[in-house]
Amino acid sequence: MENIITEIEEASIPRGGHRNGAASAKGVTLGPRDVLNGSLTIEGDLHIEGTVDGEITASGDVDVEAPATVSARVDGRNVTVRGNVSGNVTARGRLTVAGSGVVQGDVRAARLRVDDGGTVNGSITMGAIE
Repeated sequence: MENIITEIEEASIPRGGHRNGAASAKGVTLGPRDVLNGSLTIEGDLHIEGTVDGEITASGDVDVEAPATVSARVDGRNVTVRGNVSGNVTARGRLTVAGSGVVQGDVRAARLRVDDGGTVNGSITMGAIE
């Protein structure tokens, strides 16, 4: 016999708090032990500390932290890379590549900032993105 869920209770997390894979006041966090294979579309912000393989689309900001490994197309409002991204990146606002960040792929961004030590390998197209 199959288990069928008939009620879903919404979990709330205190403002400013978060836990792996859970929504917070700011968005969703994929923790350091989390692995996502496939496509993720999210309304809001996404904070990545784990491993992603596929596609990411966020209406808000996408933060790829230092321990993260992302092999995916990344699309977000503002994208910050402190870890490794292999795939094309679209930032409708600003793409920031920190000193520890690496982007291997083509970039489309309204604004671009690459800190000393950061790496971008691919073509860069800048201008307003709708």
